[in-house]
Amino acid sequence: MTDLPKAEAVLFDYGGVLTTPVHDSIDAWLHRDGIRPESFSRTLKAWMSRSAADGTPVHRLETGAMAVAEFEGLMAAELVTYDGSPVAANGLLARLFAGMDPEPRMLALVRDVRALGLRTVLLSNSWGNTYPRALLAELFDAVVISGEVGLRKPDPRIYRLALDKAGVEAGDAVFIDDAEPNEAAAAALGLQTVLHTDPSRTRQQLAALIPDLAATAVPPRV
Repeated sequence: MTDLPKAEAVLFDYGGVLTTPVHDSIDAWLHRDGIRPESFSRTLKAWMSRSAADGTPVHRLETGAMAVAEFEGLMAAELVTYDGSPVAANGLLARLFAGMDPEPRMLALVRDVRALGLRTVLLSNSWGNTYPRALLAELFDAVVISGEVGLRKPDPRIYRLALDKAGVEAGDAVFIDDAEPNEAAAAALGLQTVLHTDPSRTRQQLAALIPDLAATAVPPRV
């Protein structure tokens, strides 16, 4: 069996990887605002599926080509409430992400990776999110946020930009994301990948690629 190349850097997604699951926050928001989930799912599919044409509101939001307020207005117009009342556009994304909290076990994993001397890079598609900049500066050697660089995953150019920031070749990097299309695009470029489902499994999968990580202590579930 061919040995895997030695990893020199790990690229981490943000929402749903370094945080609690995004879908949990979305479910709570839909319930609080009385929105029919099927109307949100339909809109997300039209704007985010692999078959969606380029330039959907999500694509434009993630690349910084559309302002948050404009996106919120467009999304609110697509959503349907149980009582027929309109969805408040102002602050829609803040409400959508309100239940998304930092995931302590994944933050500990980033710290463990850095302690081994590997480079760490955040690679995130942004929906106008407010990022904890002080924490990111502590955890990462570089930060690549879609809305700030005008590119979005799964565009190969954003992965190459992140690799350049890390100073490594694709085969010497591991990419961790909770979205299969983003993970598949990274793998197609030659990165080693981990499809995140939960912190314990991700640590195990990453340790299989970085044997020294297996010796680090696994933090307790908080």
